[in-house]
Amino acid sequence: MAQARAPETGPGGFDPEQRHAQVLASGPRIEAIPNDQIDEKSWELVNTLRQAAGAPPTDEMPAFMRLMAKHPPLFRRQMEMGNVLFNGRISPRERELAVLRISWLAGAAFEWGEHVEIGKRVGLSAEEIQRVTQGSSVTAWSVHDAAILRAVEELLSDYAISDPTWAILARSWDEQQLIELPMMVGQYLTTAFLLNSLHVQLGAGNPGLAQR
Repeated sequence: MAQARAPETGPGGFDPEQRHAQVLASGPRIEAIPNDQIDEKSWELVNTLRQAAGAPPTDEMPAFMRLMAKHPPLFRRQMEMGNVLFNGRISPRERELAVLRISWLAGAAFEWGEHVEIGKRVGLSAEEIQRVTQGSSVTAWSVHDAAILRAVEELLSDYAISDPTWAILARSWDEQQLIELPMMVGQYLTTAFLLNSLHVQLGAGNPGLAQR
């Protein structure tokens, strides 16, 4: 039987300055569509997603979304999946705990910075956001919150949630929430792959992995 890889339950992640130099300093590998060339359907998809995330409509589309708009079928489905997750069965606060842990362990500067702000909007404190960088082993977490973080850590290391972690989550979550978690982790990890590989640049007000 294959032995499970031990998850990173502590700080993990990347040195922010070194990671920024790796995935940001050389500039974008693919240029985004200029803001004034975005079609009406793409604006509708983006602002629907922003509404679900508790953000106001915008007429300045983030570079990441303007980049994805170069591949309309993927862009449409990514926005639709994001909308499903923002309106999902897992609570916004719990969702953002998971997304922030994914972003930190993946060293996804753009994703981390954006979701720190979303996390604050849905009730995460600055202290909790800092604690996410330290992982599930920090004793200040509730048993349930620690299990959410641990599930992310296990999925990113062994590609499976362990029986003990599953049992804790199943005490509080229904079947739909339990189904949703691995799908959500996969969605945001995929986004991290894309952001890091295409060197998507940080937007105004987003300091990346330094954001708290």
